[in-house]
Amino acid sequence: MIDAFMTYIQTERRYSALTMRNYRHDIESFAVWCAANSGIPVEEFDLTKVKADDIREWIIYRMDSHKISAASMNRELSSLRSFYKYLRRQNIISQDIFCKITALRTSHRLPAFVSETRMEQLLDNIREDSHEGDFRKQRNALIVAMFYSCGIRLAELQGIRMGDFSSDKLTLHVRGKGDKHRMIPIIPEMASRINAYTERLKMMGVAMTAETPLIVSAEGNALSRSTIQRIVESELVGANVQGKKSPHVLRHTFATHLLNRDADMRDIQELMGHSSLRTTQCYT
Repeated sequence: MIDAFMTYIQTERRYSALTMRNYRHDIESFAVWCAANSGIPVEEFDLTKVKADDIREWIIYRMDSHKISAASMNRELSSLRSFYKYLRRQNIISQDIFCKITALRTSHRLPAFVSETRMEQLLDNIREDSHEGDFRKQRNALIVAMFYSCGIRLAELQGIRMGDFSSDKLTLHVRGKGDKHRMIPIIPEMASRINAYTERLKMMGVAMTAETPLIVSAEGNALSRSTIQRIVESELVGANVQGKKSPHVLRHTFATHLLNRDADMRDIQELMGHSSLRTTQCYT
């Protein structure tokens, strides 16, 4: 059943590989816990026999024993809710065991961002690296600049291919969450930075096709999520940025600085790929 559900969200819902991995982990972890509670091997446990009380006990177990946050618990519940909704659509089960399970209340935290003064200093520092440094410095500077100037997510940056840019590098086609597509304008300075970077790759002998990833190693291989995260953290540490240091902080910084410059909320929503304006309004 789990494999069939994973095939469904991949082919029908077009979920990303990361989302699929999280869904499988959440569902399988729940199955292991249920089987242990029932005293039977997990391969013999029938997920269709789960009741609402089992879900409630799972919530208590996760939050008491593993001390996870309400937000993390809600994400796990979302995975299970989607799985059991699929089972009902397939007529494998008849009852909605989630009808009385509500999302946990979470605190509303303000998005972490880098101040404009600190961001200007960071951008000044990486401008030299973009043209005169070695390849890794040039690439790392591009990564930071892409997050800040485009407001994209980590998975979106990782998924960018050379063919996603317009011929003049002033427009970028991005595949977002749920396979939603959007177009992002590229400022001229960034277009120049991208062109210099791609020329550097050609000089290094990296094969350049429409399917070549934008962010690669010196050997032309796509970088992993964890590597990109470490690069961003290192660049922010080097710039003496305080607080949280991650690609998402740069995405928050992009939105916050646009709002500070009186950008329209609807425009920010479209640029960031938010499905709801309520998500974008957290920056107010």
